[in-house]
Order: sequence, then C-alpha cells, then structure tokens
Amino acid sequence: MGGILSNLKSTVIAGIILTVILFVAIRATNGAGFELDHAWYSFFFRWLHVLNGVMWIGLLWYFNFVQIPNMPNIPDDQKPAIGKVIAPAALWWFRWAAMGTIVTGLIVAAMNKYLGHALTLGITDGGASTPIGIGMWLGVIMWFNVWFVIWPNQKRALGIVEADADSKAASARTAMLFSRTNTLLSFPMLFCMVAAQNGGFF
Repeated sequence: MGGILSNLKSTVIAGIILTVILFVAIRATNGAGFELDHAWYSFFFRWLHVLNGVMWIGLLWYFNFVQIPNMPNIPDDQKPAIGKVIAPAALWWFRWAAMGTIVTGLIVAAMNKYLGHALTLGITDGGASTPIGIGMWLGVIMWFNVWFVIWPNQKRALGIVEADADSKAASARTAMLFSRTNTLLSFPMLFCMVAAQNGGFF
C-alpha cells in the first residue's frame, strides 16, 4: 500500500480502479445492468464535470486562501521556489481544470437538452433553467478570466515570458485582482449549481 501512496500516478490509477470496482458492484447489486445508454453517459460526463470543477475551484481557493496571503511571510530567498516551481505547476492544472469543467458542463447540458434554456437564463422555458443558467454564465466568465486574463498576466509576472520589472508588477496585480474576482464569483456560481440540482430552490 505504501508503494501506491508514495507515487501520485499510482495513487490516481488506484483511485480510478476503486471507482470502477464500486460502479460494477453497485450496478450488480441493484440489478441495473451495464448498458451504456444515454443515462450512463450523462452521469459519466457529470462525474467528469464535478472532478474538473473540484480541481479548478480547489486550486482557485488555494491561490487565494493560502498562497497569495502567505507570500509576504516567505523570505525573499525562498520565493523563487514558489514562482519557478509551485506556481507554474499549479497554474497548469488550474487552467486545464477550468477548461475541462466548461467543456464537460456544456456536454452535460446538451445531452440533457437544457443548454439553450440555460444560456437564455430560463427565458425560453418559463424560468426553470434560470439557476443553472446563472451558474453556467458565471462559470463561463470565470473560465474566460482564467484563460484570457489571469494566465497571460501570470506568464509575465512569473517570468515565463519576457517582461520588465514594472510590467511584471502590474501583471501580478492584475492576475491577483481577477483571481479574487473569480473567488468572489465562485460562491454564487456554486450556489446556483447546487440549487439547480435541488429543485431550483429559487
């Protein structure tokens, strides 16, 4: 067991295998069978959507609740380890988890035939899709911020692309402000997503 847990790749593979075992066991005991029908694929993409979302929002909150507030407390000689090693790796997972969340979310909405209703904020279905629509649009805004504001500015701030000192400082502030914007939006976004799965609530 120690060998599995000491290697991240092995841990992830073991987690996926355990998930498959649970799936097979549950389907076998409740007599649901193993037909890969529309309901199965809808469930599968929703699961992927949640996995990507947990990674995305988890890293967003890591940056805003842990890394950014504690950077002033890190000695200057140790800060390069954050900027050159940890932050670039975290940002890779951060931006691709954002992409995965959006793509799988759109797939789920399309498969369940509420994509158009959600994108029009429920106007076309009497308001039934308003909560999920608001959540989706907040997610799209957050995804846009990640890919087209935060990441380009972080590349300059971290020295991944050439930039002078003033540009690096300005880019770091811009990235931080838009990351904080996404943190702000994450609360109503998650509220709307959960509300949509629990009878709308609104």
